[in-house]
Amino acid sequence: MTGPGTQFVEHIPRLRRYARALTGERSSADDLVQDALERACNKVHLWRRDSDLRAWLFTIMHNVFINQLRGRRVLPTVPFDEQLDDFAGQAAHADGLAIRDLDAALSLLPDAQREVLLLVGLEQMTYEETARTLGIPLGTVMSRLSRARERLRGIMEGVERTPEVVALRVIK
Repeated sequence: MTGPGTQFVEHIPRLRRYARALTGERSSADDLVQDALERACNKVHLWRRDSDLRAWLFTIMHNVFINQLRGRRVLPTVPFDEQLDDFAGQAAHADGLAIRDLDAALSLLPDAQREVLLLVGLEQMTYEETARTLGIPLGTVMSRLSRARERLRGIMEGVERTPEVVALRVIK
């Protein structure tokens, strides 16, 4: 294969990392990446050469993930135990505990906030790239990121505030 298809390979590690963060499980993440790359290969003729291939691949993977979620009724939650085991040999005990705390805190974030936080913080995408990848306005990216950071900080510090329940009125 020539063209952008050969460039897919350099993006696989980032796709896998983001997929692991989304799914929480190595095998599910690998399946997600494989499904996304398969779709990208089938749709490579739709990729515009003047656009960012990485953002295009992340958009495809995000859409595949959302489609898979819609197909399920109950979302499984699986901790990153396998990944933590990988880090355990390299990190000190305190670092391992911090990673576990961060993993647990990330799992408490709403999906929309977690996706934005991971794309900006972990994958180092710009706000504009994140907005294009998720198909949302730039302002939405910024507000979700701000809320995610605030909530994550509160969870990590042990002072998480429970969201207030606001009673909505129907106005005629």
